[in-house]
Amino acid sequence: MGGVDVDLFRNLLEARRAELLALSNAAKDARKPVELDQQSIGRLSRQDALQQQAMAKAQDARRAGELRRIEAALKRIDEGDYGYCAECGEPIPEKRLKIDLTATRCAGCAA
Repeated sequence: MGGVDVDLFRNLLEARRAELLALSNAAKDARKPVELDQQSIGRLSRQDALQQQAMAKAQDARRAGELRRIEAALKRIDEGDYGYCAECGEPIPEKRLKIDLTATRCAGCAA
């Protein structure tokens, strides 16, 4: 594979996956439904809670997307395709992969 240290990138991808899973687990309570209890929570407080819940769900959706890209990158490593552009087949520079571990295209094809 074009000079890319596959083991290094596998470790980086697995570490990022573990970090994302931990973040998602830690934010589980923030995504729970907001209860309607007029006695203990006012209308504005409830709106704030709903907004915080929506933001937590959006963050979780972004994490889920990144996790899918990480799984795809790990699969490309297993198949021997990691580090090669999916469009032109040329090696993706290691510098680009360090910026985006899940990159599937070289800078030329991505532009």
